[in-house]
Amino acid sequence: MKSSFFKNLGPISFTTIMEQIECTPINIDQETSFNNFTSIKNLTENGLSFLTDTGFSREDIKSDGVIVCSQSMYGKFKNSNPLIVVKDVNTAVAKLSNIFYRSLTYDEIKILDEPKIGSNCNISNSAIIENGSIIGKNVYINAGCYVGHNCIIGDNTFIDCNTVITNSVIAENVHVGRNSSLGQQGFGFAINKNNNIKIFHSGRVLLQDGVSLGSNCTIDRGSFGDTVIGQNTYFDNLCHVAHNVVVGNNCIFAAMTGIAGSTNIGNNVMSGGQVGIAGHLNIGNNVQIAAQSGVLKDIDDDSSVMGHPAIDKMQYIRKYKKNYA
Repeated sequence: MKSSFFKNLGPISFTTIMEQIECTPINIDQETSFNNFTSIKNLTENGLSFLTDTGFSREDIKSDGVIVCSQSMYGKFKNSNPLIVVKDVNTAVAKLSNIFYRSLTYDEIKILDEPKIGSNCNISNSAIIENGSIIGKNVYINAGCYVGHNCIIGDNTFIDCNTVITNSVIAENVHVGRNSSLGQQGFGFAINKNNNIKIFHSGRVLLQDGVSLGSNCTIDRGSFGDTVIGQNTYFDNLCHVAHNVVVGNNCIFAAMTGIAGSTNIGNNVMSGGQVGIAGHLNIGNNVQIAAQSGVLKDIDDDSSVMGHPAIDKMQYIRKYKKNYA
């Protein structure tokens, strides 16, 4: 089931796009329209996506949809896809995201179906459950909580006090600590002198079976995809997961861990307290990260790292003993 949280304003004509951004079309008919604006892995034949200059693999593109890119990236395509070439991809992406999507209005939420609440639930009188939401069986939602429109919460889930949940699908047997925030706008925008442009985040938060979040955790929704937390993964208090992060199964993150956007983390990863993981990285399976480490590059499977920048644990210890022992 794909829950809808935003209004897709597509199809959007290429003429409209040319009115909003300065660009050069490559193999695009002026009458072309686009149904959506999404991530490269979700690109469809009638869709529009983008690529930055940080990396490119032809295998990443599964469709003949149109791609927004820079002039330098254009040379790598060899006429394989129709393109929209722009001077500044980040600014174009921010503008396009707001052309294609907007939040639902109050009146649109008002006409959604009333919340569906399963049997044997314990929901505080001070909790707010918006229209379109589906609550499973044996769910606890404590005082001061807010569950936004069209959210789904699975059976046997516990939501502690003052938690805000929007744009989220939560599986069964999940625990969310008090004062947490799920599904809010991520920290994504185009830097523009005196007038930064926010990227409209049209993704979701997906919490799979058995996830546990401590108090005061924040899980941002995806920008053009989903932010995903895998089965039986546990977060301590005060952790932050940014937009588009995908975390595997059976992971453990101690307090004040921060994971920057679009990083992929494997299964059975253990992270100590106050670890910072940079964005757009790939962290393998069975990785251990010592407390207060700063992870700035990819980590292979079965590695144990520490330090800032994080390096092999034994290598770090040897260097430490040499310099300080």
